[in-house]
Amino acid sequence: MEQKNVLDIFDQGVVFLPDLEIMSAEKPWYPHPEWKGVFLKDLVTGKETGGAFSYHLVRVWKNHEVMDHNHETQWEWNRIIDGTGVFLFEDKEIPLADGQTFVTPPGVRHAVSAHHEDLSLLAVFVPALV
Repeated sequence: MEQKNVLDIFDQGVVFLPDLEIMSAEKPWYPHPEWKGVFLKDLVTGKETGGAFSYHLVRVWKNHEVMDHNHETQWEWNRIIDGTGVFLFEDKEIPLADGQTFVTPPGVRHAVSAHHEDLSLLAVFVPALV
């Protein structure tokens, strides 16, 4: 039996809302407009949630990073689903591995680096980022 990795499961899964089913495979991956080696897939956007939240898959290639940034109005919840890396909360460095979760309040500077292998994560923004 073929074993899928966790990213593949989310990438090919279904998101169920009360009046809508979103097929993840039909949503495109796209490169982040500013950060080389970072790719996004918007699974649920503010359009489907009335702006309440958005839900995304994020891939960071080995030796690339989500550069230091913040979100003025959004809480950001991230769950590592594959790979390892480093998370920076302003000046605090946290090693990342499968299954770990980090939550960033609005206005807090943060960054994610994938040094030794690709890194995949789920990202939820409240209110919606897009």
